[in-house]
Amino acid sequence: MRKQKAEPLGDLVIQLLREEGLETPYNEYRLIEAWPEVMGHGIANHTTDLSIRNRVLYVHLSSSVIRAELSMNRKVLVHRLNEYVGAQVIENIAFY
Repeated sequence: MRKQKAEPLGDLVIQLLREEGLETPYNEYRLIEAWPEVMGHGIANHTTDLSIRNRVLYVHLSSSVIRAELSMNRKVLVHRLNEYVGAQVIENIAFY
């Protein structure tokens, strides 16, 4: 019996997702789920809705003060969220 090269299970899962066209939706789900951890629970408590369309994260906030503050740091937030997921999932964030 010939030994086969062992691959990490995580790599195999990513390869399967990629082959089935599910990698992008999975990464979008991971990014939305990461919002409270990346942003902190204070901001997450004021977040009422999150969605991603056309590589834009749409964030509905119940506080206009937080909305204004986050809008000024949009580029940094895009970078932090993408880095957390480990993929280029979003290009912009729209706060409303």
